[in-house]
Amino acid sequence: MMVPIPAGVFTMGTDKPAIQQDGEWPPRKVHINHFFMDRYEVSNGEFAKFVNATGYLTEAERFGDSFVFEGMLSEQVKAGIHQAVADAPWWLPVKGANWRHPDGPDSDISERMDHPVLHVSWNDAVAFCSWAGKRLPTEAEWEYSCRGGLENRLFPWGNKLHPSGQHYANIWQGEFPISNTGEDGYKGTAPVTAFPPNGYGLYNIVGNAWEWTSDWWNVRHSAVETSNPKGPSTGTDRVKKGGSYMCHKRHKHANPLISFFCHWGCPPLHATLMHPLITHS
Repeated sequence: MMVPIPAGVFTMGTDKPAIQQDGEWPPRKVHINHFFMDRYEVSNGEFAKFVNATGYLTEAERFGDSFVFEGMLSEQVKAGIHQAVADAPWWLPVKGANWRHPDGPDSDISERMDHPVLHVSWNDAVAFCSWAGKRLPTEAEWEYSCRGGLENRLFPWGNKLHPSGQHYANIWQGEFPISNTGEDGYKGTAPVTAFPPNGYGLYNIVGNAWEWTSDWWNVRHSAVETSNPKGPSTGTDRVKKGGSYMCHKRHKHANPLISFFCHWGCPPLHATLMHPLITHS
């Protein structure tokens, strides 16, 4: 299911970046055209429909491995691993980890069909969106829709992380990476329908799983006002947004916990009437 995102102008970026090297500055005025955005992150169930229809193999399946947070691995799997990411030792390379087996080869998604699909590369996300007749959002479209119509707020719902004591996103509680208390109800991913939506009706636009955008990553931005920017023409990595359930106020690290939303440009009237609901969400 998709939701309409109205055209508008917003301030992209910030003059107070929490992590300088992320390149989220300077703030600049950006005009965005009307478009449609998936209401939910793409779930395992929706991705399975794509795979069943096309026979698609993800890059993790073809490569034979992916990285998994050590806290999600069984002791049996961990016992056979003797490597880790140098600057993030909680990430372990796991043979047989992929979207079907997100926590290692002895895990499955049978009870997580409504959770976001994980271990999907940018190419995998593009393939799914193309099959669904959509595309990935640009970084500007993602940030504009994430804000939900609000300006100058820390979160899509306001300035308080837990307004009235309520959890609005699936993030890490406790001491990272040792203990996640799961105060928000989840120690891993949550269903794509969990938590209140933002002002545009988008769920889990922050937390739960990182999300791909179409832009090449760049840390140098102009403060000049722009319309519908698409990022640089080349690069070495794509922009990932939103954070995951592993994000903590002292820790934010992009990782294999990456899912995605799809975007659909403003359709002609006949397309709207023919396709009032596009269920690849």
